[in-house]
Order: sequence, then C-alpha cells, then structure tokens
Amino acid sequence: MSTQTRPAMGWFVADTLAVTRRHILKITRVPESLFFSLIQPVMFVLLFAFVFGGAINVGEGGARAYREYLIPGIFAQTVMFAVAGITVGITTDASKGIMDRFRSLPMHPGAVLAGHTLASLVQNILVLFVLSVTGFAVGWRIHGSFADAALAYFVLALFAYAVTWIGAWVGLHMPNPEVASTAGLAWLFPLTFASNIFTPIATMPGWLQPIALWNPVSCIALSARKLFGNPLPQMGNSFPETHTVPLTIAYAFILIGIFAPLAVRAFKTRNSASRA
Repeated sequence: MSTQTRPAMGWFVADTLAVTRRHILKITRVPESLFFSLIQPVMFVLLFAFVFGGAINVGEGGARAYREYLIPGIFAQTVMFAVAGITVGITTDASKGIMDRFRSLPMHPGAVLAGHTLASLVQNILVLFVLSVTGFAVGWRIHGSFADAALAYFVLALFAYAVTWIGAWVGLHMPNPEVASTAGLAWLFPLTFASNIFTPIATMPGWLQPIALWNPVSCIALSARKLFGNPLPQMGNSFPETHTVPLTIAYAFILIGIFAPLAVRAFKTRNSASRA
C-alpha cells in the first residue's frame, strides 16, 4: 500500500511505534546509559535526605518531614532533566545521518520525533518507579488516595513527555553531541534551583518568590506534594498555589503545542538543508 492510500492516523501510529521500538531496543543494548540515568536521581535523594535534610526546616517532623517534602521535588527535577537525554540522542542521530535515512523512507514526517519522545517517556516512567522505591526506603510515604496518587504520576509523566519535545527541538539545532550535552542542561539549572524543589519558597528573597511561584518546576513539585499528601509548608493563596494541578497540566499541553510543531518543522528543515 502506498503512502498516498494509507490512512494518515494509522500511518502515523504504526511508524511511531516502530521508531519507539528501535529506541527502546537501543537502550537495552547499552545498559550503561540506563544505569546512569537511574543512579543520578537516586544520588540526589540520598544526598539531600541525609546530608542536608537535618538543616532544612519544613515544619513539624524534622528530617522525616523534609524527606517527604523532598521526594516529590526530586520527581519534578527528574522530569525536567529528561530533556537532556533526548537532546543528545536527537543530535547524535542527526550527526550520524540516521535522521536522513528516516527522511528518505516512506514514513510519516512526525513519527520519527514522536517515537523518540515516546521511548524517552518509557525510560522516564522507569526512572520514576525506581525513585519511588528509593523514596519509600528513606521514609517517604503516600498519604493521599489511590486516585490522587495515580493523578500525580500521570501529571509527572505528562510533563516528562512535554519537556522531551523541548529537548527534540533543541537537539535538532545543535551541531554535535558535545554541544548538545551542555545545551540540554544549561537552561535547566536556573529553573530547578529557583523553585520549591529543595526549599520552601517563603525562605527565598522577596523579589524571587513570584518567579519561583510561577515556575513550572515549582508547579510540578507542588502538584505532586498535594496529590501525594506530603508536607506543604507556609502555603499562600496565590493562583499557582491554589490551582497548581490544572496549571501544571496546562503548562504541559502548552509546551507540547508549541514545541512539537517546532521540532517537526526543524526536523524537516534540517534534513532538507543536509540534502541540499
């Protein structure tokens, strides 16, 4: 059946699943990459929980309360750092000519990037599972309902998927994997540290607090804390605090709506330029 007569949606889904399978198989064949993507967030949990946890006050409960406060924040940080891996992966495939090979095949134009982002989502769900087990080991507990906990994991996975489209777009503009490894992380550090991941926003300077409140990373962490029933010290009545879950979901769909078309366009442009 030619591409002209194939149903557009079936064509897209089939090609996306084929590309997803390719990237998942690539992960299993290079287990070291999966190992280091798992071990880094676990190290953050252990470092902050046992080294800095006793010095940060989030209310009653001492160090144990801070661990319950911390784990959803590490979830949020891990979700954001998902962008780094796909940035390097996209750039590597492009620099090796793999993107050109995909472009020459009778594939749906959006399936290459959709498959890459879907494979990244699968990997990040595995990372969240390992982090949850680590969290339980250091004292984190889910106090909310099963439905709330399921919604929390859904929101985390949705945002992980959204930021992978940012990584895909950035990766398609990088000349080589070395530059991509820096570009994929450089813009994340201000977002992650100017947020409520590690410390309550009330402890920050007054001029920084509004920025931190509206920071998407803060919204992810706060949404997870609310839904998991974890500590919420010194909550206010601002819009990001009272409507944090719908705001987080809105942020995710806005990012997908902006960066998915931009990434697909960059994919077509880059490959067209490379053939010229």
